[in-house]
Amino acid sequence: MFARLPAIAKSSISHARQKVGFKPLKSLHARVCVPLASAVKQPHAFYAGLRLVAIDGSNFDVPDELANVSEFGRPGSRIGFTGYPQAKCAVLVECATHAILAANLGAYRTSEWDICEPLMERLQPDMLCLADRGFRGYGHWKRAQESGAQLLWRATSNRQLPVVTALADGSYLSVIYPNPGSRRTREGEITLRVIDYALPGQPAGEAHYRLITTLLDPTAAPALELARLYHERWEVEAVFAEMKTQMVQRRRTLRSKTPEGVRQEFYGWVLAHYAVCWLMHEAASAHRPSPIAFNSVNCRSRATFNYFGVPNRHPEISPLTRPRKRKQWHAHLLREAASLRCVSSRGRFNPRMVKRRQSSFPSHQIGTKIHNS
Repeated sequence: MFARLPAIAKSSISHARQKVGFKPLKSLHARVCVPLASAVKQPHAFYAGLRLVAIDGSNFDVPDELANVSEFGRPGSRIGFTGYPQAKCAVLVECATHAILAANLGAYRTSEWDICEPLMERLQPDMLCLADRGFRGYGHWKRAQESGAQLLWRATSNRQLPVVTALADGSYLSVIYPNPGSRRTREGEITLRVIDYALPGQPAGEAHYRLITTLLDPTAAPALELARLYHERWEVEAVFAEMKTQMVQRRRTLRSKTPEGVRQEFYGWVLAHYAVCWLMHEAASAHRPSPIAFNSVNCRSRATFNYFGVPNRHPEISPLTRPRKRKQWHAHLLREAASLRCVSSRGRFNPRMVKRRQSSFPSHQIGTKIHNS
Protein backbone atom coordinates (compact mmCIF):
# COMPACT_ATOMS: atom_id res chain seq x y z
CA MET A 1 0.00 0.00 0.00
CA PHE A 2 2.80 2.42 0.92
CA ALA A 3 4.57 1.75 -2.39
CA ARG A 4 1.50 2.89 -4.39
CA LEU A 5 1.27 6.31 -2.75
CA PRO A 6 2.33 9.40 -4.74
CA ALA A 7 5.80 10.77 -4.09
CA ILE A 8 4.41 13.85 -2.29
CA ALA A 9 2.36 11.67 0.08
CA LYS A 10 5.39 9.48 0.79
CA SER A 11 7.46 12.56 1.59
CA SER A 12 4.79 13.86 3.96
CA ILE A 13 4.56 10.53 5.76
CA SER A 14 8.35 10.31 6.10
CA HIS A 15 8.50 13.87 7.46
CA ALA A 16 5.74 13.10 9.97
CA ARG A 17 7.56 9.95 11.09
CA GLN A 18 10.75 11.92 11.68
CA LYS A 19 8.89 14.47 13.81
CA VAL A 20 7.20 11.80 15.92
CA GLY A 21 10.31 9.70 16.61
CA PHE A 22 10.25 6.37 18.41
CA LYS A 23 9.63 7.40 22.05
CA PRO A 24 5.82 7.83 21.77
CA LEU A 25 5.50 4.31 20.31
CA LYS A 26 7.78 2.87 22.99
CA SER A 27 5.73 4.60 25.68
CA LEU A 28 2.48 3.40 24.11
CA HIS A 29 3.71 -0.18 24.12
CA ALA A 30 4.71 0.06 27.78
CA ARG A 31 1.25 1.36 28.73
CA VAL A 32 -1.12 -0.79 26.70
CA CYS A 33 0.62 -4.13 26.12
CA VAL A 34 -0.46 -6.09 29.18
CA PRO A 35 -0.88 -9.86 29.75
CA LEU A 36 -3.94 -11.33 28.05
CA ALA A 37 -4.51 -14.81 29.46
CA SER A 38 -7.00 -15.37 32.27
CA ALA A 39 -6.37 -17.95 34.98
CA VAL A 40 -10.06 -18.92 34.84
CA LYS A 41 -10.50 -19.20 31.07
CA GLN A 42 -6.96 -20.25 30.09
CA PRO A 43 -5.50 -22.28 32.99
CA HIS A 44 -2.85 -23.76 30.66
CA ALA A 45 -1.23 -20.30 30.58
CA PHE A 46 -0.29 -20.70 34.25
CA TYR A 47 1.62 -23.09 36.47
CA ALA A 48 0.77 -23.26 40.18
CA GLY A 49 -0.89 -19.85 39.86
CA LEU A 50 2.10 -18.30 38.10
CA ARG A 51 1.78 -16.75 34.64
CA LEU A 52 4.23 -18.35 32.18
CA VAL A 53 6.43 -15.78 30.45
CA ALA A 54 9.69 -16.15 28.52
CA ILE A 55 12.51 -13.79 27.69
CA ASP A 56 14.97 -14.03 24.81
CA GLY A 57 16.85 -12.02 22.20
CA SER A 58 17.28 -12.13 18.45
CA ASN A 59 18.95 -10.24 15.58
CA PHE A 60 17.41 -8.81 12.44
CA ASP A 61 18.71 -7.02 9.35
CA VAL A 62 18.33 -3.28 8.87
CA PRO A 63 18.89 -1.23 5.68
CA ASP A 64 22.49 -0.92 4.55
CA GLU A 65 23.03 2.77 5.31
CA LEU A 66 26.08 4.38 6.91
CA ALA A 67 24.02 5.73 9.83
CA ASN A 68 22.62 2.27 10.59
CA VAL A 69 26.07 0.67 10.30
CA SER A 70 27.50 3.25 12.71
CA GLU A 71 24.66 2.85 15.22
CA PHE A 72 23.97 -0.90 15.13
CA GLY A 73 27.06 -2.51 13.64
CA ARG A 74 27.61 -5.20 11.06
CA PRO A 75 28.33 -8.89 11.77
CA GLY A 76 31.48 -10.43 10.43
CA SER A 77 31.56 -13.39 8.07
CA ARG A 78 34.04 -15.65 6.32
CA ILE A 79 34.31 -13.12 3.46
CA GLY A 80 34.77 -10.08 5.69
CA PHE A 81 31.33 -8.82 6.69
CA THR A 82 27.69 -9.48 5.92
CA GLY A 83 25.59 -7.63 3.40
CA TYR A 84 23.39 -5.88 5.95
CA PRO A 85 23.95 -4.32 9.37
CA GLN A 86 21.97 -5.88 12.18
CA ALA A 87 20.17 -4.72 15.31
CA LYS A 88 19.62 -6.87 18.39
CA CYS A 89 16.26 -6.98 20.13
CA ALA A 90 14.94 -8.62 23.29
CA VAL A 91 11.34 -9.40 24.17
CA LEU A 92 9.38 -10.57 27.19
CA VAL A 93 6.53 -12.76 25.97
CA GLU A 94 3.45 -14.32 27.53
CA CYS A 95 3.91 -17.93 26.44
CA ALA A 96 0.27 -18.92 25.91
CA THR A 97 -0.84 -15.91 23.86
CA HIS A 98 2.50 -14.79 22.36
CA ALA A 99 1.73 -11.25 23.53
CA ILE A 100 4.91 -9.17 23.75
CA LEU A 101 4.81 -7.50 27.17
CA ALA A 102 8.13 -5.65 26.89
CA ALA A 103 10.68 -5.05 24.15
CA ASN A 104 14.05 -3.38 23.80
CA LEU A 105 16.42 -2.67 20.92
CA GLY A 106 20.19 -2.20 20.78
CA ALA A 107 23.31 -2.60 18.70
CA TYR A 108 24.42 -5.93 17.30
CA ARG A 109 27.57 -6.08 19.45
CA THR A 110 25.70 -5.34 22.68
CA SER A 111 25.50 -8.34 24.98
CA GLU A 112 22.16 -10.09 25.15
CA TRP A 113 21.89 -9.42 28.88
CA ASP A 114 22.37 -5.66 28.42
CA ILE A 115 19.46 -5.69 25.98
CA CYS A 116 17.31 -7.87 28.24
CA GLU A 117 18.02 -6.19 31.58
CA PRO A 118 15.56 -3.27 31.08
CA LEU A 119 12.81 -5.87 30.59
CA MET A 120 13.24 -7.08 34.16
CA GLU A 121 11.15 -4.10 35.29
CA ARG A 122 8.09 -5.70 33.66
CA LEU A 123 8.39 -8.97 35.59
CA GLN A 124 5.77 -9.34 38.32
CA PRO A 125 5.60 -11.55 41.45
CA ASP A 126 2.80 -13.61 39.86
CA MET A 127 5.00 -14.65 36.91
CA LEU A 128 7.26 -17.62 36.22
CA CYS A 129 10.00 -16.45 33.85
CA LEU A 130 11.64 -18.98 31.50
CA ALA A 131 14.98 -18.26 29.84
CA ASP A 132 17.70 -20.07 27.91
CA ARG A 133 21.28 -20.61 29.08
CA GLY A 134 22.50 -17.28 27.65
CA PHE A 135 21.99 -15.74 31.11
CA ARG A 136 24.49 -17.53 33.28
CA GLY A 137 25.94 -15.01 35.73
CA TYR A 138 25.26 -14.41 39.40
CA GLY A 139 24.31 -10.79 38.63
CA HIS A 140 21.78 -11.89 36.02
CA TRP A 141 20.05 -14.24 38.44
CA LYS A 142 20.08 -11.73 41.30
CA ARG A 143 18.66 -8.92 39.16
CA ALA A 144 15.83 -11.09 37.86
CA GLN A 145 15.06 -12.48 41.31
CA GLU A 146 14.79 -8.95 42.72
CA SER A 147 11.73 -8.41 40.52
CA GLY A 148 9.81 -10.84 42.75
CA ALA A 149 9.07 -13.21 39.85
CA GLN A 150 9.86 -16.92 40.04
CA LEU A 151 12.57 -18.14 37.64
CA LEU A 152 13.14 -21.31 35.63
CA TRP A 153 16.26 -20.91 33.55
CA ARG A 154 18.45 -23.34 31.69
CA ALA A 155 22.11 -23.48 32.75
CA THR A 156 25.16 -24.89 31.04
CA SER A 157 25.73 -28.53 31.93
CA ASN A 158 29.31 -27.89 33.06
CA ARG A 159 28.48 -25.09 35.48
CA GLN A 160 29.81 -25.77 38.97
CA LEU A 161 26.75 -26.10 41.23
CA PRO A 162 27.62 -28.07 44.37
CA VAL A 163 25.04 -30.36 45.97
CA VAL A 164 23.98 -28.84 49.29
CA THR A 165 20.78 -30.82 49.89
CA ALA A 166 19.57 -33.76 47.80
CA LEU A 167 15.80 -33.80 47.28
CA ALA A 168 13.44 -36.75 46.93
CA ASP A 169 12.53 -36.07 43.28
CA GLY A 170 16.15 -36.24 42.09
CA SER A 171 16.79 -32.49 42.10
CA TYR A 172 18.98 -30.78 44.68
CA LEU A 173 19.53 -27.43 46.38
CA SER A 174 22.71 -25.53 45.59
CA VAL A 175 24.18 -22.08 46.20
CA ILE A 176 25.82 -19.44 44.02
CA TYR A 177 28.09 -16.53 44.96
CA PRO A 178 29.07 -13.24 43.33
CA ASN A 179 32.75 -14.29 43.13
CA PRO A 180 34.99 -17.20 44.22
CA GLY A 181 36.20 -15.32 47.30
CA SER A 182 32.65 -15.10 48.66
CA ARG A 183 32.47 -18.87 49.07
CA ARG A 184 34.56 -18.65 52.24
CA THR A 185 32.55 -15.84 53.86
CA ARG A 186 29.20 -16.87 52.26
CA GLU A 187 28.59 -13.21 51.51
CA GLY A 188 25.83 -12.68 48.93
CA GLU A 189 24.87 -16.37 48.95
CA ILE A 190 21.78 -17.28 46.94
CA THR A 191 20.08 -20.66 47.25
CA LEU A 192 18.58 -22.22 44.13
CA ARG A 193 17.36 -25.60 42.99
CA VAL A 194 19.05 -27.63 40.25
CA ILE A 195 17.28 -30.13 37.99
CA ASP A 196 19.35 -32.42 35.76
CA TYR A 197 17.60 -34.54 33.15
CA ALA A 198 17.92 -36.15 29.72
CA LEU A 199 15.53 -36.68 26.81
CA PRO A 200 15.56 -40.39 25.93
CA GLY A 201 14.51 -41.31 22.42
CA GLN A 202 15.74 -38.00 20.96
CA PRO A 203 18.99 -38.80 19.11
CA ALA A 204 19.38 -35.18 17.97
CA GLY A 205 18.95 -33.86 21.52
CA GLU A 206 21.75 -33.14 23.94
CA ALA A 207 22.85 -35.80 26.40
CA HIS A 208 22.35 -33.65 29.48
CA TYR A 209 20.04 -30.73 30.33
CA ARG A 210 20.28 -28.63 33.48
CA LEU A 211 17.70 -26.21 34.87
CA ILE A 212 17.97 -23.83 37.81
CA THR A 213 14.92 -22.43 39.55
CA THR A 214 13.72 -20.37 42.48
CA LEU A 215 10.95 -22.93 43.11
CA LEU A 216 12.67 -24.78 45.95
CA ASP A 217 9.84 -27.03 47.15
CA PRO A 218 9.88 -30.39 45.29
CA THR A 219 6.37 -31.19 46.51
CA ALA A 220 4.78 -28.02 45.13
CA ALA A 221 6.88 -28.11 41.94
CA PRO A 222 8.16 -31.63 41.09
CA ALA A 223 11.28 -31.84 38.95
CA LEU A 224 9.55 -33.81 36.19
CA GLU A 225 6.85 -31.15 35.85
CA LEU A 226 9.40 -28.35 35.64
CA ALA A 227 11.46 -30.22 33.04
CA ARG A 228 8.32 -30.59 30.94
CA LEU A 229 7.29 -27.00 31.60
CA TYR A 230 10.60 -25.51 30.51
CA HIS A 231 9.90 -26.35 26.90
CA GLU A 232 7.21 -23.68 26.90
CA ARG A 233 10.17 -21.33 26.49
CA TRP A 234 10.21 -22.21 22.80
CA GLU A 235 7.06 -20.15 22.36
CA VAL A 236 9.30 -17.07 22.28
CA GLU A 237 11.07 -18.56 19.25
CA ALA A 238 7.69 -18.86 17.57
CA VAL A 239 7.12 -15.15 18.28
CA PHE A 240 10.34 -14.27 16.45
CA ALA A 241 9.23 -16.45 13.54
CA GLU A 242 5.88 -14.64 13.41
CA MET A 243 7.52 -11.23 13.44
CA LYS A 244 10.44 -11.87 11.11
CA THR A 245 8.86 -14.30 8.65
CA GLN A 246 5.08 -13.97 8.65
CA MET A 247 4.67 -10.25 9.37
CA VAL A 248 7.56 -9.04 7.19
CA GLN A 249 6.90 -10.97 4.02
CA ARG A 250 8.82 -10.27 0.80
CA ARG A 251 11.16 -7.85 2.63
CA ARG A 252 14.69 -8.72 3.69
CA THR A 253 15.09 -5.71 5.96
CA LEU A 254 13.01 -3.03 7.61
CA ARG A 255 12.20 0.10 5.63
CA SER A 256 13.85 2.80 7.74
CA LYS A 257 17.23 4.21 6.71
CA THR A 258 18.09 5.98 9.97
CA PRO A 259 18.59 4.62 13.50
CA GLU A 260 15.69 6.72 14.81
CA GLY A 261 13.46 5.35 12.08
CA VAL A 262 14.57 1.78 12.75
CA ARG A 263 13.66 2.13 16.44
CA GLN A 264 10.30 3.68 15.54
CA GLU A 265 9.55 0.93 13.03
CA PHE A 266 10.59 -1.72 15.55
CA TYR A 267 8.10 -0.54 18.18
CA GLY A 268 5.41 -0.16 15.53
CA TRP A 269 6.19 -3.72 14.49
CA VAL A 270 5.83 -4.92 18.09
CA LEU A 271 2.55 -3.00 18.54
CA ALA A 272 1.12 -4.52 15.37
CA HIS A 273 2.06 -8.00 16.59
CA TYR A 274 0.38 -7.35 19.93
CA ALA A 275 -2.78 -6.13 18.16
CA VAL A 276 -2.95 -9.41 16.24
CA CYS A 277 -2.38 -11.42 19.43
CA TRP A 278 -5.09 -9.47 21.24
CA LEU A 279 -7.58 -10.05 18.43
CA MET A 280 -6.79 -13.76 18.25
CA HIS A 281 -7.12 -14.02 22.02
CA GLU A 282 -10.51 -12.31 21.87
CA ALA A 283 -11.64 -14.66 19.11
CA ALA A 284 -10.39 -17.74 20.95
CA SER A 285 -11.99 -16.67 24.23
CA ALA A 286 -15.33 -15.89 22.63
CA HIS A 287 -15.67 -18.81 20.21
CA ARG A 288 -13.20 -21.51 21.31
CA PRO A 289 -13.33 -21.65 25.07
CA SER A 290 -11.64 -25.03 25.57
CA PRO A 291 -7.90 -24.97 26.38
CA ILE A 292 -7.01 -27.34 23.54
CA ALA A 293 -8.79 -25.21 20.95
CA PHE A 294 -7.25 -22.07 22.41
CA ASN A 295 -3.82 -23.64 22.20
CA SER A 296 -4.32 -24.53 18.57
CA VAL A 297 -5.16 -20.92 17.82
CA ASN A 298 -2.10 -19.69 19.67
CA CYS A 299 0.28 -22.18 18.05
CA ARG A 300 -0.91 -20.98 14.67
CA SER A 301 -0.17 -19.62 11.33
CA ARG A 302 -0.46 -15.85 11.49
CA ALA A 303 0.53 -15.53 7.86
CA THR A 304 -3.16 -15.68 6.87
CA PHE A 305 -4.40 -13.47 9.67
CA ASN A 306 -3.96 -9.83 10.54
CA TYR A 307 -6.08 -7.08 11.96
CA PHE A 308 -7.29 -5.70 8.64
CA GLY A 309 -6.62 -8.75 6.47
CA VAL A 310 -9.23 -11.25 7.64
CA PRO A 311 -11.48 -12.28 4.74
CA ASN A 312 -14.51 -10.03 4.99
CA ARG A 313 -17.76 -11.40 3.62
CA HIS A 314 -19.49 -8.12 4.46
CA PRO A 315 -17.50 -5.38 2.72
CA GLU A 316 -19.96 -2.73 3.87
CA ILE A 317 -18.70 -3.31 7.44
CA SER A 318 -15.20 -2.01 8.08
CA PRO A 319 -13.21 -0.32 10.87
CA LEU A 320 -13.60 2.98 9.04
CA THR A 321 -17.40 3.02 9.11
CA ARG A 322 -19.49 5.11 11.46
CA PRO A 323 -19.04 4.40 15.20
CA ARG A 324 -22.42 2.71 15.58
CA LYS A 325 -21.34 -0.01 13.13
CA ARG A 326 -17.91 -0.67 14.60
CA LYS A 327 -19.20 -3.12 17.22
CA GLN A 328 -20.91 -5.05 14.46
CA TRP A 329 -17.66 -5.09 12.45
CA HIS A 330 -15.66 -6.22 15.48
CA ALA A 331 -18.05 -9.09 16.25
CA HIS A 332 -17.90 -10.17 12.62
CA LEU A 333 -14.09 -10.04 12.70
CA LEU A 334 -13.98 -12.29 15.75
CA ARG A 335 -16.23 -14.85 14.05
CA GLU A 336 -14.02 -14.81 10.96
CA ALA A 337 -10.91 -15.28 13.09
CA ALA A 338 -12.41 -18.20 14.98
CA SER A 339 -13.34 -19.92 11.72
CA LEU A 340 -9.74 -20.00 10.46
CA ARG A 341 -8.13 -23.42 10.45
CA CYS A 342 -4.98 -23.46 12.58
CA VAL A 343 -2.65 -26.39 13.14
CA SER A 344 -1.04 -26.87 16.52
CA SER A 345 2.76 -27.01 16.69
CA ARG A 346 2.73 -28.95 19.98
CA GLY A 347 5.10 -31.89 19.86
CA ARG A 348 6.85 -30.66 16.72
CA PHE A 349 10.62 -31.13 16.60
CA ASN A 350 12.95 -29.08 14.41
CA PRO A 351 16.76 -29.27 14.75
CA ARG A 352 18.79 -26.05 14.68
CA MET A 353 20.24 -25.35 11.25
CA VAL A 354 21.40 -22.52 9.03
CA LYS A 355 18.41 -20.61 7.67
CA ARG A 356 20.18 -18.57 4.98
CA ARG A 357 23.22 -19.56 2.98
CA GLN A 358 26.07 -17.04 2.79
CA SER A 359 26.55 -15.77 -0.76
CA SER A 360 29.81 -16.64 -2.50
CA PHE A 361 29.91 -13.22 -4.19
CA PRO A 362 32.11 -10.49 -2.66
CA SER A 363 30.34 -7.88 -0.55
CA HIS A 364 30.00 -4.20 -1.47
CA GLN A 365 32.39 -1.94 0.37
CA ILE A 366 30.71 0.24 3.00
CA GLY A 367 29.92 3.70 1.72
CA THR A 368 30.53 2.99 -1.98
CA LYS A 369 28.01 2.84 -4.78
CA ILE A 370 28.30 0.63 -7.83
CA HIS A 371 26.87 1.99 -11.07
CA ASN A 372 26.02 -0.11 -14.10
CA SER A 373 28.17 0.80 -17.09
